[in-house]
This record gives sequence, C-alpha cells and structure tokens, in this order.
Amino acid sequence: MPTLAAVLFALALIHTFATKFFERLSHRHPRHAGLFHLLGEVEVVFGFWAIVLVVALAFVEGPGKAVDYAESRQYTEPLFVFVIMVVAASRPVLVALEALVAGLARLIPARTVVARVWLCLAIVPLVGALVTEPAAMTLAALMLAPLVFRPGIPEWLKYGALGVLFVNVSVGGTLTSFAAPPVLMVAATWQWDSAFMAATFGWKATIAVLVNATVMTVMLRRHLADAPVAPDDPGVVRVPPVVCTIHLAFLAAVVVFAHHPVIFIGLFLMFLGFVQAYERYQSPPILKEALLVGFFLAGLVVLGGQQQWWLQPIVSGLGSTALFFGALGLTALTDNAALTYLGSLIVGIGDDAKYMLVAGAVAGGGLTVIANAPNPAGVALLRRGFEDESIGAGGLLLGALAPTAVAAAMFLL
Repeated sequence: MPTLAAVLFALALIHTFATKFFERLSHRHPRHAGLFHLLGEVEVVFGFWAIVLVVALAFVEGPGKAVDYAESRQYTEPLFVFVIMVVAASRPVLVALEALVAGLARLIPARTVVARVWLCLAIVPLVGALVTEPAAMTLAALMLAPLVFRPGIPEWLKYGALGVLFVNVSVGGTLTSFAAPPVLMVAATWQWDSAFMAATFGWKATIAVLVNATVMTVMLRRHLADAPVAPDDPGVVRVPPVVCTIHLAFLAAVVVFAHHPVIFIGLFLMFLGFVQAYERYQSPPILKEALLVGFFLAGLVVLGGQQQWWLQPIVSGLGSTALFFGALGLTALTDNAALTYLGSLIVGIGDDAKYMLVAGAVAGGGLTVIANAPNPAGVALLRRGFEDESIGAGGLLLGALAPTAVAAAMFLL
C-alpha cells in the first residue's frame, strides 16, 4: 500500500502541473467542459487523488481500514484555513485594513498605487506573524487583485508578483512561533518560543521580505495605473467602526484558538450569525473559495500521511547544509509543515540541523501551490487575474525562483 500511495502522490503532483492543460481542454470540448474545468481547478487536485487513495485502500485492505485511516488524519489545519479565510475576507476586516494601508501609503514618497502594492507585498506578509499566514495571504491577495492581477499587466509580471507574495508570506510568519505551519510543527518539541524565532529567523526573514517586495514593486511600477477617485455609491452602506471592531475581534479569537477546532468552529458559527444579522454592511462571504482550499489541504493531509516511509530517511540522512537545500527542494513536492514534522521525529537531531531544516522549508514555501498551506488560498483568490483563469505550476515556479534565492541567501548568513 505505501508504494501505491507514493504513485498516487506522484500522479497528484503531475496533475498539479497539468491544470492549465485541463482548462484548455474545457474550451476545446464544450460537451465535457464542466469535467475538464473541475480537473483544472488546482484546489481540487489533491482532494481528488485523496479520494482515489481511500477507494484503493478500501479495495486492497477493506472498507474498515480505509475509514479508519481517513479518520486517523488530523484535519485541524484545513478547518482553520477555511474559517480564517472567510473571516479575514469579510468586508469590515478589509475596510479596516485598507484604511490602514491607505494611511501608511500617504507617508511613503511614491505614487499611492505603488506604495499600496509595496505595502501589500511587504508589510501584510510580516503582519502574518501575528494573524497567521493564511489570514495574511487572504488579505494581501484581495487587496492586490485589483492593482496587479488584472488586465494590462504582463503575465510574467503577475507570476513574479505571485511568487514574491508566496515566498514573503512563507518566510514572514517566522517572526513568531505560532504563525507559520512548519514552525508550529516543531516549536513545542524543540522549545522554540517567539523570542527565539525573532532573534534567529525573524530579522533575516524581514530583510528578505523587504528586498523581494521592493524589487518586485520597482518592476511593476510602470504598469500600475492610478485608480481614479470613484464617486460615493449611494447603494454601498458605509461600515461603522464598531462593526469593523467586532469582525477584528472574531478574527483575533479564531487566531488565538487556532489549534482548538471545537472552539474556532463555534466562533465561526457565531460570526456567520453576526454577518447575517448585519447583512447590509457585508459582502458575500467567500465560502466556495475557502471550501476548495480546505478540500485541497485535507487531500494533502490524507495523501501525505502515506509518504513518511520515503521522506523521513531522506531528511535524516542529510548533513546540515545539504539538509537546507534538500528541505528547500522537497518542500516543492510536499507541504513544508509535513516536512518539518518528520524532522521533529528524528531522535538526536542537532541544533544546526534543526535550523537548516526549518530555514529550507520556509524558504522554499513559494515554489509550488502545495509547498505552503496558505498558497492554495492565494491561488483561489487570484487565479481569475491570469489567462484561462488558472495559474500554471511552471509559471509559479519561475516567478518564485528569484525571491526564493533571496530568502535562502538570508537564512544561510
């Protein structure tokens, strides 16, 4: 069964790189457009192959074993990402953050639109250290979509901006011990608190984030159009500060109880009730996009649970420097949190090896959609800005190479 699981995992990876191909098939064959479009949704890929794995397990070892395996997986992270995406993308939270970004943009000696793009690529990913990476990804993606991921921006620059966003969110979460999933997997075992993370990883990550965001913004500046000041729309109701405050309180509470699904699901239900009660201040919740991301991550949990037999020997058999580059490369093939978790199981691993493992895992977190848990959220929210409304795995990889190299250089200092 482990070999079959590895083969299905490999097929899922190949499918991830072929999503644009399925999107093109949906245009060429209208009769089956729905099926091809479904297979072209990158968020569906790992969920689809996870179902194939469970069905195969039922045939090989029996339905009971298949159900037991599916129920043995830990689904807290997919549930949390689903909840935090919906809450963070609510209109009152966006209104509050956009007001903050607009205020900061006025202090920067540059065109407003240029300053806003830089803030979304630099400051919002760093804020992810406080509100968690999935929340930072959701907020940054929603604010960048109308500025960068729109018609008129060259496709290669969109992929470059996407790569910078993914890498910056991945490394930006290392300022604390609870925001980045790969750090969270080892923090308790290795006794890494937020002070240690800030002193060991955080300052290097901050420099990498600022360099990446600045270079990308300079490359984009000629293509960024100043948005005209729109007249007040009488049909849009202004969000009162108290409603923004309540939404931010829900966001903070979900972050605090991120590892307690019973609590944050209860908070989420209360949040939905509040949204319904004050519907006039809301925009439609992004339930579909969040569900697709949750499905993707749950599929990764199911498929990834069968890959330990070949991943752990590779991780445990590498020296410190080789471990850094090995982790960076392996992160592109599997979730970086799963990689660091396997590292935490290694008995007697040295401090240098611990650092190199985590540094490589977070540095490579932007190379593919599956490399870091928040990446599918960014794909779900930004794919409509690309050709065929899909994001090619090859384009993302090329766009992330340069910012990944910057992050890697900083962590190797």
